[in-house]
Amino acid sequence: MARKLLPIGIQTLRKVRERNCYYVDKTGFAVRLAEEGTHYFLSRPRRFGKSLFLDTLEELFAGSRELFAGLQAHDRWDWSV
Repeated sequence: MARKLLPIGIQTLRKVRERNCYYVDKTGFAVRLAEEGTHYFLSRPRRFGKSLFLDTLEELFAGSRELFAGLQAHDRWDWSV
């Protein structure tokens, strides 16, 4: 079995998924933020995944369904909109 790579320096969900890197699924939080809130301030330390999380939100709103196969957001997001 091939070992997965660590996504060091990768800031886009598409690259993480296409290169089969390790990924901790936070898409459930992304769906919840989109459904429940209005304004958010994302404050996290450096190198803590802010860019990747924002890219994940962008891909959700762009309707990139194929990237979310097997992730929490796949069945919870309305892909028809």
